[in-house]
Amino acid sequence: NDTQAIVATTDFFTPIVDEPHDFGRIAATNALSDIYAMGARPIMALAIVGMPLEKLPLAVIGEILAGGESVCAAAGIPIAGGHSIDTLEPIYGLVVLGLVHPDKVKRNSSAKAGDALILGKPLGIGILSAALKKGKLSQAGYAEMLKWTTQLNTPGQALAEMADVHALTDITGFGLAGHLLGMCRGARLAAEVKFDALPLIAEALDWARQGIATGASERNWKSYGHEVELPAGFADWQ
Repeated sequence: NDTQAIVATTDFFTPIVDEPHDFGRIAATNALSDIYAMGARPIMALAIVGMPLEKLPLAVIGEILAGGESVCAAAGIPIAGGHSIDTLEPIYGLVVLGLVHPDKVKRNSSAKAGDALILGKPLGIGILSAALKKGKLSQAGYAEMLKWTTQLNTPGQALAEMADVHALTDITGFGLAGHLLGMCRGARLAAEVKFDALPLIAEALDWARQGIATGASERNWKSYGHEVELPAGFADWQ
């Protein structure tokens, strides 16, 4: 109607951590993020579940689902249903529906010249995840990763009410540069980023200096690196 628009999104992935309950929480938080990035309020979710039934005990599958349910409960929404299939490896995620005023929908293509770039969370989750896969991540690093990957991006709802906030996006698999390029392309603008001004997770910075990178970083750079201008002396790990 004139005051309510429905927005919908879906996201799912394979485990990035070994603990099933944590995996469910991370996947659900990630799926909800796109709704908040549109300035919307989530109202319900549907579960997307693929599990290797011959390999994973039902108790483990239940822990994954419980993790997702706990995040949705924190967001104030039900998981109203969903669909499950037998797969070779676990996948879990959500379809999420949300509501927002039609005039207050935030897009990733509506930035204006002179806008400041503001990050809601520190960067480096992908590096921590890569270190975890290599068995190098500290307990403190795991706790830090879990803290940020399970924190709902609820400020998006408040930002929808602010006329001076022109564009929103969430930063996931394409990294800061990739998602920022998406904003720039949509708005036909360029953006300047100062590396020293970025909020970076300390342990992720240490691992990056030691050569640990995300599995997607090389693919990402091949995809969009030609659109990024780097200053002289910019290190490969950066």
